[in-house]
Amino acid sequence: MSALTTETQRPRVLVTRAVFPDIVTQLARVAEVEATPDDAIHTPAQLRLRLRGKHGAFITNSERIDAQLLDACPDLRVVSTMTVGVDHIDLAACAARGVVVTHTPDVLTETTADFGMALLLAAARQMGDAERYLRAGQWRKWRYDLFAGSDVHGTTLGVVGMGRIGQAIARRAALGFNMRVLYHNRSRLAAGIEQDCRAAYRTLDELLAQSQHVLLALPYSPAARHLIGARELALMPPGSTLVNIARGGVVDEAALADALRRGHLGAAGLDVFEGEPAINPVLLDAPRVVLTPHIASASIPTRRAMVQLAVDNLIAVLQGRSAITPISA
Repeated sequence: MSALTTETQRPRVLVTRAVFPDIVTQLARVAEVEATPDDAIHTPAQLRLRLRGKHGAFITNSERIDAQLLDACPDLRVVSTMTVGVDHIDLAACAARGVVVTHTPDVLTETTADFGMALLLAAARQMGDAERYLRAGQWRKWRYDLFAGSDVHGTTLGVVGMGRIGQAIARRAALGFNMRVLYHNRSRLAAGIEQDCRAAYRTLDELLAQSQHVLLALPYSPAARHLIGARELALMPPGSTLVNIARGGVVDEAALADALRRGHLGAAGLDVFEGEPAINPVLLDAPRVVLTPHIASASIPTRRAMVQLAVDNLIAVLQGRSAITPISA
């Protein structure tokens, strides 16, 4: 791969969102950078307009890269997303046009796994409802059943999606909370990894039926849309907990809200939503659900590491080197 940088012309890059300025400065040493200091969200038309004539793009999951955009921006050579998931990028369209796509695996694994366990605990123990009750001035006396939720320690956790994050959650659950861990994945893990995670493979239906708590950590694909719907929720034991840190579209949100209202599910914790940042109103009205705004990787060290890796990927490709963490169709 030849470098885009020459003695007479530097490559042009769009940074679509406001991110750590000191890291963006590193990119500015090798490219002409057009930043977005106001952190505005682009419409598809605005994104196409700003990307015209650009050789590289730093994006988040707020921007969609598709064939229409690529056709309007023929100079684009590399798209670097500061996410692990790439469901917002048409990988086949990029490959057909020779556009390199990079993402940021590994650097957010442990932070996201921490958050997954935190969200499970918050949902199972009804922390969200309890805090709102207290803040509203409704707490008048102690009661033996006041926000009495479900235990997490010593129970069974089903992990759907046993990639890096799923495995990190399984280790926390087994070693830290003495949980029995079941998992479902597109392909079964090697025996050594199963042993390290202390996890046993199950079909999806078996996992749902045998788990008191289910945590979703799988990558999104069209086949995964509404993987957890009314039928799957009905398989879960009464009073069980569902946590989603994967992608919002994996869960049928209307069916989930109904299961919570009917009391079949004990609780739910959601960090992702199908139409985010818009939230389905049925979730806002549902009982015993903790909702957070897609913040599973949101620690300062981890977000810096994500931005740094995305910038390093851009610099590598712009200088004619191989991407550090490329992804292909």
